[in-house]
Amino acid sequence: MQLKYLETSILKWFKFEKRDLPFRWTKDPYKIWLSEVMLQQTKVVTAIPYYNKWIKKYPTLFSVSQENLNNLLKLWEGLGYYSRCRNFHQATKIVCKKYDGKVPSDWETFISLPGVGDYTASAVLSIAFGKKYVTIDGNVRRVIYRLLGLKRATPFNEKRVKKTLERLIPNISPGDFNQSMMELGALICNPRNPKCGSCPLNYMCKASKSKNPENYPQRIKKLKAPTYQYIAGIIRHNKKFLITKRDENSMLGGLWELPNFRVDVLSDLEKIYQEKIKDLFNIKIMKFNTIGIISHKYSHFTATVKVFNCMLFNLESFNGKKYKWISLKEVTLYPFSKINHKIFGMMRKKNINV
Repeated sequence: MQLKYLETSILKWFKFEKRDLPFRWTKDPYKIWLSEVMLQQTKVVTAIPYYNKWIKKYPTLFSVSQENLNNLLKLWEGLGYYSRCRNFHQATKIVCKKYDGKVPSDWETFISLPGVGDYTASAVLSIAFGKKYVTIDGNVRRVIYRLLGLKRATPFNEKRVKKTLERLIPNISPGDFNQSMMELGALICNPRNPKCGSCPLNYMCKASKSKNPENYPQRIKKLKAPTYQYIAGIIRHNKKFLITKRDENSMLGGLWELPNFRVDVLSDLEKIYQEKIKDLFNIKIMKFNTIGIISHKYSHFTATVKVFNCMLFNLESFNGKKYKWISLKEVTLYPFSKINHKIFGMMRKKNINV
């Protein structure tokens, strides 16, 4: 295989075919790092508006480190995988405190920061600092599997992929090489219906020559994601309703939400909700009525939520931590998950005044 010509072919293609993305017009390590964090498990078209808004509001790493996490999460709202935002915030604080606000350019220091793994470290160090580290995401992995004609995702083949890339990555502009491989996988070497006729590496690709490139690598059948049942309540008092803040170490950590609980049964839900609210806040709620059921699909499960509209009996014995009483207009001040925004939309549609 003529792999020695691959570098020239892919870089020439990248020069003319690469997408015009905002983070490609900078060598600022902070901005490149931010883009890589936002692009983790997120499509480019989804991340770009968030990236632009973020950079406009927080043009420097120092400005992020000084901001309240609640405000950062609000700006991140809807992008998902909120631990990325929390880790990035914590990492900027460390960089400002320990490294005078300069993003570390050595592997050991940079990868020690919260949320930084092998892929992020390789991408940032190669693109921002010209360090010779290969980046392997799903797109790059698929390109190399097809080039080499590898079908099975074995540890041995994974090592072959890495060794091949390490042999190919140039000393000059290794970041461009990494980006070109990622771009090829994103635009041309798609999982389904790859555009082999437009691929600059088609002449050396074993999978393309097989006439069935989609078989490389073999797809692993995903297990059906489970569905979990929840109950949530709009607990009203003095034209406001109760929201609570999730623990920062939990899923969706740091976001606010309506008090909710996962349940394993589908009967006596009003009674169950009353008891759980009593245990959590030492309050009694009454005047139940169901306003609807909503569903939301996460990456590994689907949540189905039965939503109650209820009234607080009295506030004298209230005992809660990390809570607020807000109006529907004040929703814009706090970061919420999409599932809560669906509930707020239902409240507006049903003219539930609080």
